[in-house]
Amino acid sequence: MILTDIEGTTSSISFIKDVLFPYARRELPRFVREHGQEPEVRRWLDTVAAEHGGICQDAMIVETLQGWIDQDRKHTALKALQGMVWEDGYRNADFIAPIYPDAAAALLAWHRAGVPMAVYSSGSVPAQKLFFAFSSAGDLSTLFGHWFDTEVGHKRDPDSYRAIAQRLGRDPGDILFLSDVVAELDAAREAGMRTILVDRTDDYPMSRTGDATHGHARVTGFDQIDPGG
Repeated sequence: MILTDIEGTTSSISFIKDVLFPYARRELPRFVREHGQEPEVRRWLDTVAAEHGGICQDAMIVETLQGWIDQDRKHTALKALQGMVWEDGYRNADFIAPIYPDAAAALLAWHRAGVPMAVYSSGSVPAQKLFFAFSSAGDLSTLFGHWFDTEVGHKRDPDSYRAIAQRLGRDPGDILFLSDVVAELDAAREAGMRTILVDRTDDYPMSRTGDATHGHARVTGFDQIDPGG
């Protein structure tokens, strides 16, 4: 079984940092004004307010969220709200998700071959689904049977990968985790998963080789991956 990261693995890091984050930062005030009383939106706004001593004004909550975007903070409430804002952008065709061609081709081939696949990303599950539904290769969201975000745990915590294996009903050794982040691969390996470092030159001009791989198998594209190997 394949478990894959998104940013830096199936798509460029620059899309997240240069397109999605600025869009969310810019559009959050409008989005909260228009949708702030909807139950699912309110849930996450109230979560942020409660963590900061009961912020009363939505404008202050938005400022807090924008600060978290600037810090690239991995907070579940932020990820959930960003995903809602990005949905507007995808559906309005303000942007599409640029997936690496080798990743799209491999994912399609693995799906046709019956390889089960899942996603684990720091972005919220709704944001993950939008990424693959509105990708440059078309709607790839149906290729994946399971989706995981930081609600299952931090990506650098081995317990997160143990929890994922349990939810999938699989032995960790039956799962191959793909990521561009060595620390995430270290955690997955500690949990018993097989691992591959996806080291893309577009995202990492200084290749990670030798000791920098921490002993993980290294590829520069999905076309070099044997899902059963």
